[in-house]
Amino acid sequence: MNEINHDNDGFEIDEVRVRRPRDKKNNAVLIAVIALAVIALGVGGWMVYDATSRNSALEEAQAMIEQQQLDMEQMRLEQDYDDLNREFAQFESSRQLIQDDSVKRELAEKYETARLQVEQLQNELKSERRKSSAEIAKLRSEIETLRALLRHYVEEIDRLNKENAALRSENEEMRSQNQRLNSQVAETSRRNEELSERMTLAEKLNVTGLSLTPLNKKGKREKKVAKAVQLMASFTIPQNNSTPVGEKTIYMRIISPTGQLLGSGGSFAFEGASVPCTAKRTIEYAGEEIGGVTIYWDVDTALAPGEYTVELFADNYRLVRRSFTLN
Repeated sequence: MNEINHDNDGFEIDEVRVRRPRDKKNNAVLIAVIALAVIALGVGGWMVYDATSRNSALEEAQAMIEQQQLDMEQMRLEQDYDDLNREFAQFESSRQLIQDDSVKRELAEKYETARLQVEQLQNELKSERRKSSAEIAKLRSEIETLRALLRHYVEEIDRLNKENAALRSENEEMRSQNQRLNSQVAETSRRNEELSERMTLAEKLNVTGLSLTPLNKKGKREKKVAKAVQLMASFTIPQNNSTPVGEKTIYMRIISPTGQLLGSGGSFAFEGASVPCTAKRTIEYAGEEIGGVTIYWDVDTALAPGEYTVELFADNYRLVRRSFTLN
């Protein structure tokens, strides 16, 4: 509201006109202040926006770095897993040597179970776009379990191999002892056989002075074998205290120059076979010497000059074999 003042002369002075320039100045200041406030608000808003954008970008970059680190950690763990599997496979030959060992079987089963768990975790991580540190930690834990199992497995394999080596050494020593024992037994057996053979041979009848003589009709010596009507074998049985006394049957075989057995005096048992003979004679042996023992064969076929062989058998022994040339 405009105020009208009166001066001393009665004239009215309009104060509005006088104060108008001051009002314009104040308005300009107010506008400037408002403009500055708007600018300040804009700058502040921009700074807040810029700071927020920067923080978001930093967070995204940090998340990306962490994810890359997780990816790298997963790759390292997968490499560790592959290395463990290769090391485990190196012991395949040792595993085959001790297939029946319960400790080995138990460790192999535990290792296989843990290995399948690791493969499952790996597949799950490969199928996910983002990995969490908890998932990587779980995979690391499973692989550490595998590593511990492999370490224990190797220790057990080493222990068992040492035990097997000790057993092999023991077995080798036992084999050596057995070989020495077998050699001793074989030598003892051989000596016993020799002794038994000597004792057995000592029991058989001895024969000395064997001769073969052609005889004529008068029972005299015939110079021409072709004219002989009998062949006479004569011999002596010396004293032998080792020979069992009793009745003894002596079998004679005469082989012609052509290799034919002469006569048909039956057969006798010898070394499990039945052997034909030319003639035989039974005597009573009392352990004393018996001289002039004779066995006769009546000639029943034409005889030719040449070499004739005489064999005498008794008690499943061949007592003597000798050849004679008859004209």
